[in-house]
Amino acid sequence: MIKEKAMKYYSEDDYNCAEAVILGTRDALGLQFPEESFKLFSGFGGGMCAGKTCGAIAAAVAIRGYLSVGDKAHATEAFKETVAILTERLEEAFGSLNCDDIRPRMHTEEEGCLLTVEKVCEILDQFYEI
Repeated sequence: MIKEKAMKYYSEDDYNCAEAVILGTRDALGLQFPEESFKLFSGFGGGMCAGKTCGAIAAAVAIRGYLSVGDKAHATEAFKETVAILTERLEEAFGSLNCDDIRPRMHTEEEGCLLTVEKVCEILDQFYEI
């Protein structure tokens, strides 16, 4: 369900990889969050690991953190546990969370981003058991 929705945003509405994952997850899970949160999630990939972490992966981790922490001002045990599990699954699938490592395996950057969004969304679908 997340994958369907995210792929529509990515391919039809010209959102980037991080935005597509965020909006697809939002729609599939029926989340409500303010515009500032969307901008924060979308920019998360740019700031994480000096901009080297794949944006789609960073967005998945950011939104999982948002769901775990909610409106609390600090990370909770639920945050630590669920993000650790999600990150482990993403690392197993990609071998690395770094764009510089993922991208060379693809023919083009566009193809790499598309395939990465697809795989990240498959993992999120399994993770949320939608």
